[in-house]
Amino acid sequence: MAVKSFVALLILGISMTNARHVKVNADKSPKFCNGLDCPEFTVLKQTDEYDIRAYEQSAWVSTEILGMDFDKAGEEAFGRLFAYISGANEAKEKVPMTAPVITRVIPGAGPACESNFTISFFVPFKFQSNTPKPTADNVFLSSIEKHEAYVRSFPGYANQDKYLKEAEALGQALLNTTTPYRQDFFYTAGYDAPFKPFNRHNEVWFFAEE
Repeated sequence: MAVKSFVALLILGISMTNARHVKVNADKSPKFCNGLDCPEFTVLKQTDEYDIRAYEQSAWVSTEILGMDFDKAGEEAFGRLFAYISGANEAKEKVPMTAPVITRVIPGAGPACESNFTISFFVPFKFQSNTPKPTADNVFLSSIEKHEAYVRSFPGYANQDKYLKEAEALGQALLNTTTPYRQDFFYTAGYDAPFKPFNRHNEVWFFAEE
Protein backbone atom coordinates (compact mmCIF):
# COMPACT_ATOMS: atom_id res chain seq x y z
CA MET A 1 0.00 0.00 0.00
CA ALA A 2 1.37 3.41 -1.01
CA VAL A 3 1.37 5.07 2.39
CA LYS A 4 5.01 6.06 2.86
CA SER A 5 4.51 9.57 1.51
CA PHE A 6 1.44 9.99 3.72
CA VAL A 7 3.30 8.99 6.87
CA ALA A 8 5.94 11.62 6.13
CA LEU A 9 3.24 14.29 6.27
CA LEU A 10 1.98 13.38 9.73
CA ILE A 11 3.73 16.04 11.80
CA LEU A 12 2.63 17.97 14.85
CA GLY A 13 -0.18 20.43 14.49
CA ILE A 14 -3.39 22.30 15.16
CA SER A 15 -4.54 25.78 16.20
CA MET A 16 -7.54 26.00 18.53
CA THR A 17 -8.43 29.65 17.86
CA ASN A 18 -11.85 30.78 16.65
CA ALA A 19 -13.58 27.73 18.19
CA ARG A 20 -17.20 27.14 17.19
CA HIS A 21 -19.06 24.74 19.48
CA VAL A 22 -21.87 22.82 17.76
CA LYS A 23 -23.21 19.72 19.53
CA VAL A 24 -24.20 16.73 17.41
CA ASN A 25 -25.93 13.91 19.28
CA ALA A 26 -28.59 11.22 19.03
CA ASP A 27 -31.32 13.85 18.76
CA LYS A 28 -29.50 16.01 16.21
CA SER A 29 -27.55 13.87 13.76
CA PRO A 30 -25.93 15.46 10.70
CA LYS A 31 -27.62 15.12 7.31
CA PHE A 32 -24.73 13.02 6.06
CA CYS A 33 -25.66 10.29 8.57
CA ASN A 34 -28.70 9.59 6.37
CA GLY A 35 -31.03 9.22 9.36
CA LEU A 36 -28.90 6.46 10.91
CA ASP A 37 -27.30 6.40 14.37
CA CYS A 38 -23.89 8.12 14.28
CA PRO A 39 -21.19 8.83 16.88
CA GLU A 40 -21.84 11.90 19.03
CA PHE A 41 -19.48 14.84 18.61
CA THR A 42 -19.09 18.56 19.12
CA VAL A 43 -17.65 20.78 16.37
CA LEU A 44 -14.99 22.93 18.02
CA LYS A 45 -13.70 24.69 14.92
CA GLN A 46 -14.35 24.79 11.20
CA THR A 47 -11.95 25.85 8.45
CA ASP A 48 -12.04 25.54 4.68
CA GLU A 49 -9.78 22.46 4.91
CA TYR A 50 -10.97 20.58 8.02
CA ASP A 51 -13.09 20.54 11.18
CA ILE A 52 -11.93 19.95 14.73
CA ARG A 53 -14.40 17.68 16.54
CA ALA A 54 -14.65 16.42 20.11
CA TYR A 55 -16.11 12.90 20.16
CA GLU A 56 -17.78 11.12 23.05
CA GLN A 57 -16.76 7.57 24.00
CA SER A 58 -18.44 5.05 21.71
CA ALA A 59 -18.87 1.30 21.19
CA TRP A 60 -18.13 -0.44 17.88
CA VAL A 61 -18.07 -3.92 16.40
CA SER A 62 -14.84 -4.57 14.53
CA THR A 63 -12.73 -6.94 12.50
CA GLU A 64 -9.03 -6.80 11.61
CA ILE A 65 -7.30 -7.57 8.33
CA LEU A 66 -3.61 -7.48 7.39
CA GLY A 67 -2.95 -6.66 3.76
CA MET A 68 -1.74 -4.22 1.14
CA ASP A 69 -5.06 -3.40 -0.54
CA PHE A 70 -7.43 -1.09 1.34
CA ASP A 71 -10.38 -1.73 -0.96
CA LYS A 72 -10.05 -5.53 -0.87
CA ALA A 73 -9.75 -5.47 2.93
CA GLY A 74 -12.88 -3.33 3.17
CA GLU A 75 -14.92 -5.73 1.05
CA GLU A 76 -13.89 -8.75 3.12
CA ALA A 77 -14.47 -6.93 6.41
CA PHE A 78 -17.89 -5.65 5.40
CA GLY A 79 -19.07 -9.21 4.84
CA ARG A 80 -17.96 -10.24 8.33
CA LEU A 81 -19.59 -7.26 10.00
CA PHE A 82 -22.78 -7.51 7.98
CA ALA A 83 -23.13 -11.14 9.13
CA TYR A 84 -22.85 -9.88 12.72
CA ILE A 85 -25.64 -7.32 12.39
CA SER A 86 -27.74 -9.92 10.52
CA GLY A 87 -27.77 -12.17 13.59
CA ALA A 88 -24.32 -13.75 13.95
CA ASN A 89 -24.17 -12.76 17.60
CA GLU A 90 -24.92 -14.50 20.89
CA ALA A 91 -28.33 -12.83 21.15
CA LYS A 92 -29.14 -13.85 17.55
CA GLU A 93 -30.44 -10.32 17.22
CA LYS A 94 -30.59 -8.25 14.08
CA VAL A 95 -28.73 -5.02 14.74
CA PRO A 96 -29.71 -1.90 12.74
CA MET A 97 -27.21 -0.49 10.28
CA THR A 98 -25.44 2.70 11.37
CA ALA A 99 -22.97 5.21 9.98
CA PRO A 100 -20.16 5.58 9.32
CA VAL A 101 -18.18 2.49 8.40
CA ILE A 102 -14.70 3.38 9.66
CA THR A 103 -11.27 1.92 8.99
CA ARG A 104 -8.28 2.48 11.23
CA VAL A 105 -5.18 2.27 9.05
CA ILE A 106 -1.81 1.49 10.61
CA PRO A 107 0.50 1.87 7.61
CA GLY A 108 3.12 -0.76 6.85
CA ALA A 109 6.77 0.10 7.37
CA GLY A 110 7.38 0.38 3.62
CA PRO A 111 5.75 0.14 0.18
CA ALA A 112 6.01 -3.68 0.14
CA CYS A 113 4.81 -4.19 3.73
CA GLU A 114 1.31 -5.13 4.87
CA SER A 115 -0.81 -2.53 6.62
CA ASN A 116 -3.16 -3.22 9.51
CA PHE A 117 -6.81 -2.41 8.73
CA THR A 118 -9.38 -2.44 11.54
CA ILE A 119 -12.84 -1.97 10.05
CA SER A 120 -15.76 -1.12 12.36
CA PHE A 121 -19.51 -0.52 12.44
CA PHE A 122 -20.85 1.93 15.02
CA VAL A 123 -23.07 0.19 17.58
CA PRO A 124 -26.63 1.67 17.62
CA PHE A 125 -27.44 3.81 20.63
CA LYS A 126 -29.83 1.27 22.12
CA PHE A 127 -27.03 -1.32 22.20
CA GLN A 128 -24.15 0.95 23.28
CA SER A 129 -24.24 -0.20 26.92
CA ASN A 130 -25.28 -3.80 26.25
CA THR A 131 -23.82 -4.89 22.93
CA PRO A 132 -24.49 -8.46 21.71
CA LYS A 133 -21.23 -10.45 21.51
CA PRO A 134 -20.16 -11.73 18.10
CA THR A 135 -20.13 -15.47 17.48
CA ALA A 136 -17.41 -15.33 14.81
CA ASP A 137 -13.82 -15.57 16.04
CA ASN A 138 -12.67 -12.81 13.67
CA VAL A 139 -15.25 -10.23 14.84
CA PHE A 140 -14.93 -8.44 18.18
CA LEU A 141 -16.38 -5.62 20.25
CA SER A 142 -14.27 -2.49 20.64
CA SER A 143 -14.54 1.06 21.93
CA ILE A 144 -13.11 4.43 21.02
CA GLU A 145 -12.40 6.63 24.01
CA LYS A 146 -13.42 10.25 24.26
CA HIS A 147 -11.08 12.22 22.00
CA GLU A 148 -10.61 15.13 19.61
CA ALA A 149 -10.07 14.61 15.89
CA TYR A 150 -9.15 16.70 12.86
CA VAL A 151 -11.62 15.76 10.14
CA ARG A 152 -11.42 16.41 6.41
CA SER A 153 -14.62 15.74 4.43
CA PHE A 154 -14.99 15.10 0.72
CA PRO A 155 -17.75 13.97 -1.69
CA GLY A 156 -18.09 11.23 -4.27
CA TYR A 157 -17.10 7.59 -4.28
CA ALA A 158 -14.03 6.87 -2.15
CA ASN A 159 -11.32 4.25 -2.58
CA GLN A 160 -7.73 3.73 -1.43
CA ASP A 161 -6.24 6.33 -3.77
CA LYS A 162 -8.88 8.93 -2.91
CA TYR A 163 -8.51 8.46 0.85
CA LEU A 164 -4.72 8.74 0.59
CA LYS A 165 -5.04 11.90 -1.49
CA GLU A 166 -7.38 13.49 1.07
CA ALA A 167 -5.18 12.37 3.97
CA GLU A 168 -2.23 14.03 2.26
CA ALA A 169 -4.27 17.22 1.82
CA LEU A 170 -5.19 17.18 5.52
CA GLY A 171 -1.53 16.71 6.43
CA GLN A 172 -0.61 19.68 4.25
CA ALA A 173 -3.32 21.82 5.87
CA LEU A 174 -1.87 21.06 9.31
CA LEU A 175 1.79 21.69 8.41
CA ASN A 176 2.04 25.05 10.15
CA THR A 177 0.07 24.23 13.28
CA THR A 178 1.40 23.56 16.75
CA THR A 179 -0.71 21.01 18.66
CA PRO A 180 0.30 17.32 18.32
CA TYR A 181 -1.77 14.58 16.75
CA ARG A 182 -1.25 10.84 16.36
CA GLN A 183 1.26 9.88 13.69
CA ASP A 184 1.01 6.08 13.92
CA PHE A 185 -2.48 5.66 12.42
CA PHE A 186 -5.37 7.43 10.76
CA TYR A 187 -9.04 6.67 10.13
CA THR A 188 -11.24 6.71 7.07
CA ALA A 189 -15.03 7.05 7.34
CA GLY A 190 -17.68 6.31 4.72
CA TYR A 191 -21.32 7.20 5.30
CA ASP A 192 -23.21 5.97 2.25
CA ALA A 193 -24.45 2.72 0.71
CA PRO A 194 -22.74 1.77 -2.58
CA PHE A 195 -25.95 2.34 -4.56
CA LYS A 196 -26.32 6.00 -3.48
CA PRO A 197 -25.12 7.99 -6.54
CA PHE A 198 -25.29 11.59 -5.32
CA ASN A 199 -24.47 13.70 -2.24
CA ARG A 200 -22.03 11.14 -0.91
CA HIS A 201 -19.97 12.00 2.19
CA ASN A 202 -16.57 10.64 3.24
CA GLU A 203 -14.02 11.69 5.85
CA VAL A 204 -10.42 11.25 6.96
CA TRP A 205 -9.70 11.53 10.69
CA PHE A 206 -6.43 12.37 12.47
CA PHE A 207 -6.69 11.86 16.25
CA ALA A 208 -5.30 14.52 18.58
CA GLU A 209 -2.65 13.46 21.08
CA GLU A 210 -3.76 13.75 24.69
